[in-house]
Amino acid sequence: STLFVSELWEAQKVTQAIIHPDTGEKIFMPFRMSGYVPFGTPINVFFFFFFLFFFSFQWLNQSHNACVNYSNRNATKPTPTSTFLQGYFGAVTSAVSLAVGLNVLIQKANRLSPATRMIIQRLIPFPAVASANICNVGLMRHNELSEGVNVLDENGNILGSSKIAAKHAIMETAFTRVVLPMPIFVLPPIIMSYLEKLPLLQMNRRLLLPIHSLVCLATFSLSLPLAISLFPQMSQIEVSQLEPEIAMATDCKVVTYNKGL
Repeated sequence: STLFVSELWEAQKVTQAIIHPDTGEKIFMPFRMSGYVPFGTPINVFFFFFFLFFFSFQWLNQSHNACVNYSNRNATKPTPTSTFLQGYFGAVTSAVSLAVGLNVLIQKANRLSPATRMIIQRLIPFPAVASANICNVGLMRHNELSEGVNVLDENGNILGSSKIAAKHAIMETAFTRVVLPMPIFVLPPIIMSYLEKLPLLQMNRRLLLPIHSLVCLATFSLSLPLAISLFPQMSQIEVSQLEPEIAMATDCKVVTYNKGL
């Protein structure tokens, strides 16, 4: 029946949102893509309102990002705990240092006029976070670059392990992490600048935080599917671009690999 088919599709969507395609194991809820918005939004909201705790929230933000990146990686090759810990500390430390360092550099730029400094301070958070996100993805998934990822033929058979496919997977994922924060940094300030002028918010300043939280939640909810839809999770690559030993092992023109999310 139609109802039965719709139930099957719904079950498939739920399964794909919860189960890792390589390991077949459940992904811990805060680190699923479906959990990125509800667990990531509070961090972003406090980040905007409590700038004095910039370092602490950057560490928390990048720690959450690191766990999301790791949990949604290509897991066709096992990752030792030591490798995970090295990647985590490297990713979070470099990401936080980059984001914090750029902000400190601008704040200490005494040669700039106050107006120029203010403009740069408003513009710097996005490239800082985007650069930090790239570092985070690269270091949390660096094991894929050294071990390679499995590539599959049209029947789902493993043809071999490709470092070139791994590089493509990480580059595509890193690009999505650049696109992801764009709307979050652009839209809420614009929307809030109009909302703050409303008589209701002028008279009730305590409503600013919940209203801002809702705006961030809505923006994050829009930007996440936009970013991760840029590339399919099961990506394809032409065999001619891969290692010679893989190209010689198949007659397929195109192979598939799990890019991760």
